[in-house]
Amino acid sequence: MGKERGDLQASLALLGWGEPFASAFAPFRGQGLVPARVIGQQASYRVATGAAELSAEPAGALKREPGGLPAVGDWVVLEPPAVPGSAGRIRAVLPRRSCFSRKVAGSRASEQVAAANLDTVLLVSGLDGDWNPRRIERYLAAAWASGASPVVVLNKADRADDPESLELATAEVALAVPIHRVSARTGEGLGALSVYFPEGATVGLLGSSGVGKSTLVNRLLGGEIQRTGEVREGDDRGRHTTTHRELFRTPWGGLVLDTPGMRELQLWDAEDGIEATFSDVEEIASGCRFRDCRHQGEPGCAVAAAVAEGDLAAERLASYSKLQGEAEKLRTRTDVAARAREKQRIKALCKAADRFRPRG
Repeated sequence: MGKERGDLQASLALLGWGEPFASAFAPFRGQGLVPARVIGQQASYRVATGAAELSAEPAGALKREPGGLPAVGDWVVLEPPAVPGSAGRIRAVLPRRSCFSRKVAGSRASEQVAAANLDTVLLVSGLDGDWNPRRIERYLAAAWASGASPVVVLNKADRADDPESLELATAEVALAVPIHRVSARTGEGLGALSVYFPEGATVGLLGSSGVGKSTLVNRLLGGEIQRTGEVREGDDRGRHTTTHRELFRTPWGGLVLDTPGMRELQLWDAEDGIEATFSDVEEIASGCRFRDCRHQGEPGCAVAAAVAEGDLAAERLASYSKLQGEAEKLRTRTDVAARAREKQRIKALCKAADRFRPRG
């Protein structure tokens, strides 16, 4: 396992340890607890302490706390196992430096953390018929909101009829974001990605199913570490070949986190990320007559004028409005959920107080 992973049994610094994690761990020193990083998650967690890799289970308090469970990439407070070969216990999760999240599938307004403490997010998009600028905008919004630096990787360049045009079109929606056109199959352009993997850095690969993330990881690691599969004929969509999240060490010293392909990405707490992704729309909107203009036919709308004059693509405005609408709807639902939880908390406190109220 250690050799396949690229020998994560290394110093904590090589695992990404440093500030602010060291300061956050300070209160736990001297209690027989050690810092560890979550490097994998399947039936149980896999953690690395810098001296060893071992299995770990979260303490009961973390299981009961909403959002308390760790994610791959997290730094945690670990109680080492008393018996060698048994599982350690995760006592606490240290505050995250960055967090790539999405809303869980379905109607429930809950957060799912896909990866924690990333320095860079490589947003992988396929050029084999599945390229979609609206999807790239959505991933960029989530990436900017995470606190990590986004980079767009256009994979499968060898299968595109006109990869140069698609790269130029990507630049029109990925404003001020580095873009790399590569082919994981042939190796084209992969050398340029090494700059994101210095020692101690953590890079996450995210994207839809079938964009070639696992093949890309294998290329970056120099071996067949991750299982790969062919995309379906007819729609160029892939099947899930990666079924769990896992950290690997690259030959350049940095860590790469592979994640399962996403069928959909529903944004979570991404208002700032939407603003960063659509900075061009935001800049134009500053010229609208009304501060709360929704760009839906209001008089004096600078955004509508920009679309009419051909300075802003109507599709980009529609994408911006759609993501803004999703964010507003989610904010309303989470506010309602928070009020319901507070109501239940107060109700429970009242019941508890009633048990001690004098009778008669």
